[in-house]
Amino acid sequence: MAAVSAPRNSTTVRKSWMLSLLNARFAVGSWLAPRSTLASAFHLFCTPMPGARTRARQAETGGARIGELAFGRERLATYTWGDPQRQPTVLLVHGWSSFGLRFLPWVEPLRRAGYAVATFDQPAHGRSSGRRATLPMFAEAARRVADSLGPLAAIVGHSLGGAAAAIAMANGLQAERVILLAPAADPFDAARRFGGMVGLAQFLSRRLFDEYQELTAHDIRDLHAQATAPRIARPGLIVHDLEDTDVPWCEGERYARYWPQATLLSTTGLGHHRVTIAPETLDASLRFLRGEAVGQRVVSTRELPFGLA
Repeated sequence: MAAVSAPRNSTTVRKSWMLSLLNARFAVGSWLAPRSTLASAFHLFCTPMPGARTRARQAETGGARIGELAFGRERLATYTWGDPQRQPTVLLVHGWSSFGLRFLPWVEPLRRAGYAVATFDQPAHGRSSGRRATLPMFAEAARRVADSLGPLAAIVGHSLGGAAAAIAMANGLQAERVILLAPAADPFDAARRFGGMVGLAQFLSRRLFDEYQELTAHDIRDLHAQATAPRIARPGLIVHDLEDTDVPWCEGERYARYWPQATLLSTTGLGHHRVTIAPETLDASLRFLRGEAVGQRVVSTRELPFGLA
């Protein structure tokens, strides 16, 4: 027992020590050198965890046809099952520090239901090239892959991939139905959680996107759920776990309130990652794709912008 657990304990201690060191660096830098510390924090915020690339390369492909798609100066790795030219197609969009083949449990059920299935690795993730990524890049990559496939029967997105799918749909991506799993709804809240994790002072966490907004034409406020969801004129299903500690359940609920054709299915005990591949999620999603009523409608009012269920 000791021989087996020692390396794991050693790795845990090392990660904890490295995080403590990072916290100290950002905590001190927040006050002594706020400008350079903010720039360093934003670069880290946009850099996926390196372990995801290793997991992606080691993952089973399930017989997928692996291809590549140009994305600016980068290349996106794509995975396809079935024939998107002849079959209705479902596109699966992974989240931050993840990879397309994470959705492999979806492939066989969707294929049995008559769909072709496609997924891809986001920029700087999995087998795709690049070093950093942002939410607008996630959304644009999803749109680019969708365009290569033709009109979709459905798009499914998890976490940041859910936010990306919503943004892409709001900006014209064509899909008959949309499924968002534990979708991130608020970039500013994500920045606040990140700042707390790395020790960045709160007043800098609120300014994490300053440089990005100066260098691009993107207004971060346009990426919030309340800005994108009302513009999606297709049926949507949001699945979110009440015990999600990575992206709080209230963010999925926000999509459901602002999306006129969406319903919310709340789960318990699955957390942020297991909700993606849990049997109950797959079952509910397949029923939704068949046109069955799944989840509950959530309503809001102008007077109560974060409304009542």
